[in-house]
Amino acid sequence: MLSYNFKYELKILLRSRWIQLLSIVLLLLFGFSALNGKQKVEKRKKDITAAHDEVKENDAMMLKLLDSVERGMEVSASRWTIPTSPMAVGNYHPRVAAMEPQPMAFMATGQADLFTHYVKPKVTGDDVALNFTEMTSPVQLLFGSFDLAFVIVYLLPLLIIAFSYNVLSSEKESGSLRLLAAQPIGIRTWVLQKLGLRFFWLSILVVGSLIVVFLVLDLNPFAQFNLFLGLLGLILVYMLFWFALAFLVNLWTGSSSKNAVALIGVWVLFVLLVPSVLNQLGNTLYPMPSRTLMINEMRSLKAEATKKQDEILDNFLRDHPEYAINDTTQFRGFYHRYMASQKIIKEELSPLVNSYEEQLQKQQEWIGLFKWISPAIITQESLNQMAGTSTGDYENFRNQVVDFAGTWREHFMPFLYNNTVFSQADYPNLPSFQFKPKTHSSSQAIPILFLVSLGLFGLGFVVSKGIKKGGILETN
Repeated sequence: MLSYNFKYELKILLRSRWIQLLSIVLLLLFGFSALNGKQKVEKRKKDITAAHDEVKENDAMMLKLLDSVERGMEVSASRWTIPTSPMAVGNYHPRVAAMEPQPMAFMATGQADLFTHYVKPKVTGDDVALNFTEMTSPVQLLFGSFDLAFVIVYLLPLLIIAFSYNVLSSEKESGSLRLLAAQPIGIRTWVLQKLGLRFFWLSILVVGSLIVVFLVLDLNPFAQFNLFLGLLGLILVYMLFWFALAFLVNLWTGSSSKNAVALIGVWVLFVLLVPSVLNQLGNTLYPMPSRTLMINEMRSLKAEATKKQDEILDNFLRDHPEYAINDTTQFRGFYHRYMASQKIIKEELSPLVNSYEEQLQKQQEWIGLFKWISPAIITQESLNQMAGTSTGDYENFRNQVVDFAGTWREHFMPFLYNNTVFSQADYPNLPSFQFKPKTHSSSQAIPILFLVSLGLFGLGFVVSKGIKKGGILETN
């Protein structure tokens, strides 16, 4: 009977042009979304490359100026920009701290449209930890990005619903269900076989379309074979979940219209409502401290520190005698007082900054605790982690940049407080930033979605027993 159903289902799908239509739709959706993601990644790489090129050009000019000054030649540059001053090097010749895109970054935009991908930490200015957001179109933030993750999480379930909502009801409405009931096969098994065959053919189309799109766009899916296999596994179990829901609804409800409404309602619940409600509850339970208040308090601390910079500098040098080897009062300039006061300001602001980060961490933990309610959240988060654009990836980048900013600042402190000039010989020792991608633990999404799907299939068999007693052949 299974072989007969296989042939019969294939003929139905070909004659109704479902397979042809799905092939075209999937190619268009996957192709456009992958191309869109690839273009964004290329732009990101170009921006980072341009920033590195700018640093190289500035460094070449800096070395020429240093060479001229060391030879005793006059230079046509402002006094405060001459690189013999360590503060001039630290401010006007910063290094690029960049978050290089991961091999699968084109797949999911994630947090990439909220945070910048490179910064240039300087020895002065506000704490670099507060300057990671970039100007983004509010319209784009509202509607999101059309990437592969969007197609998989939002649109693929709709295709599955359209492909499977009337498997049983169409037979019932056309009057052929009584003929099927006379065959030596149970209704539950028959529906399961039909949905299983549709899952099989749609899986073939999805995998084939992805491979074709990746090869055409020169994305080379086999270069990161483990990630690609993980992507396919995640997509297949996510599809299996929606087919399991279709199996349950086909057995539970009666007409095709009721099936369609029920499945669309479930889609709205899992894909739209649950993520929105969890996000709003997180913001309500763990509200973020006022960023404006933080900036105002920072300004107040700066004003107070400015009034007593000499006292702060004396205390700083007393606590750091290694910086006072060549210190004399006549060499205490603006930067000597400024850098000492910045340390005090940072220490005073740390409780407020920590409270901001703690509330953000609590919000993320809240969503992480209840994300298992919605398969859409699980799948989206897993795709973001594969792409290297998740919240955790950008938090990892931010922490690395903050650490590098401190390393960059500390590198020039001995030059400043020992009144030592910067020379060509010191250039090779300048710190450089090396981004280390976050290593994610193995995703639990695939086994969890698989077990949930099996549970839904089991529930469908239980529900169908009650329907059978009431009469599955009855019209309504």
